[in-house]
Amino acid sequence: MAGRGAKASMYIWAEIPAPYRAPDRWSSPRSCLSQAGVACRPASGSENTATTHVRFALIENEHRIRQAVRGIRDMLRRDSLGRAAA
Repeated sequence: MAGRGAKASMYIWAEIPAPYRAPDRWSSPRSCLSQAGVACRPASGSENTATTHVRFALIENEHRIRQAVRGIRDMLRRDSLGRAAA
């Protein structure tokens, strides 16, 4: 198997949309947990990615992962509606 890349990963790194980035690397993960009910952590790889990306562990079944995606989507939609009204 030498020389072959991984076909699967336990984690997914997601870029934080620019309006949601903050100097504090834990702000976005805290918001995700409190507003969407989804746990994540700052991406670790370099100092730069800690504030621009979050990491999700794909350890749940497909149903729970879909629930998490819907929770994050709904959180972003609610926030964008609030921003548009302001």
